[in-house]
Amino acid sequence: MNPAIQERVLALAGMAQALQQVRRIAETGQSDAAVVATAIESVFRIDADSPLAIYGDASALQPGLRLVRDYLSNAVDDPLLPKLALAVLQIERRFVADGDAVRQVQRGIAALAPASERLGSAHPDILAGLGSLYAETISQLRPRVMVQGNPHYLGQAGVVAEIRSILLAALRSAVLWRQLGGSFWDFLLRRRDMLEAAGG
Repeated sequence: MNPAIQERVLALAGMAQALQQVRRIAETGQSDAAVVATAIESVFRIDADSPLAIYGDASALQPGLRLVRDYLSNAVDDPLLPKLALAVLQIERRFVADGDAVRQVQRGIAALAPASERLGSAHPDILAGLGSLYAETISQLRPRVMVQGNPHYLGQAGVVAEIRSILLAALRSAVLWRQLGGSFWDFLLRRRDMLEAAGG
């Protein structure tokens, strides 16, 4: 198995499972605490040596690997999830090209890191901080990543902050995927290899 493709698939899995939580929170107001923790903690692991070091371990990515397998096998349950993933992959290009936005996000994450260590990455104050950082930076890029869901939940400040913080984590995975050599050609030319790397 190609190690480079394997690493890219792990990054995609990280993005996919983060975005699945975004969809779940937007629809139900609920989330899987373990998956959210994996996502948020990945934001603070800027200098990790490998995808597994960023996400903790392979077991933490099992939900995302299942989602990648389902997508590559044309067995997606939620048709809005691939659309959301495409939007994040597109905004990643605009984000990386905007040096000011990149520096602002890096500074914001560094400023929140000590509190995250002290309080825990899923603490409401951390989610609020990351959510504000997303709103001030990524939300200013176009086209915006649009999240559909239940207006009752999308009208709650805490829910919106959690969604934005997880979107920031999804973007972090998208940046990692690109850094590892990922491109849209993978989905056309390396689909079988990616499916194998995802355990399919």
